[in-house]
Amino acid sequence: MKRIKFDDAAHQALTDCVRKIEATSDAELVLIVRARSGNYRHADYLFGVLVAFAGLLFLLFAPFDFQHYWVAIDVALLFALGAWISARSNQLRRLLTRATFRAEAVRTSAAAMLYEAGIANTSAEMGVLIYLSILERRLELIADRGVLKCVNALEWNQALFELHLAGHKPEPQNLQAALENLGAVLAKHVPCTGENPNELPDAPRFELK
Repeated sequence: MKRIKFDDAAHQALTDCVRKIEATSDAELVLIVRARSGNYRHADYLFGVLVAFAGLLFLLFAPFDFQHYWVAIDVALLFALGAWISARSNQLRRLLTRATFRAEAVRTSAAAMLYEAGIANTSAEMGVLIYLSILERRLELIADRGVLKCVNALEWNQALFELHLAGHKPEPQNLQAALENLGAVLAKHVPCTGENPNELPDAPRFELK
């Protein structure tokens, strides 16, 4: 499977995209891309249990003789191996967790970032958070009231829809294209007046470990 690449080139391209949007709009965008939004240890442990149980069944019914003490050791090692594999596989973690859990993890993390990054404290209430979480393949957008009271609801919802689609396929190119569409909506309804200072950093935050 193709590896998702949010590298230095993507960082620069997305930084330029945010700067272009802010040059034509009073909105202040903050873009955050994270590897995951929650602790998925329970999924890792569940996969470890499944692998250990499969190994135990093999040991019990295989036509071979084993020393009894090896059974406990092998089961423990298989559990550790399964948990280790799951911890390095977004696909397994998605498979072993409910969609509602993943969605809530992303919403909670995005809401926390809104205050941590200072988006809720801009002087003109023009902050916009775009938060992408790769493991969950989900994007959340939170806009301050200054933006929401100006934009056309239909155009705004269409831009949100395109951003959410980009979240389902979290590639830098998809995200950039959706951001450019959002930028067109912001430029139309929240045009640059030159009176709103740039209070937030333009460069996106990549937290990919």
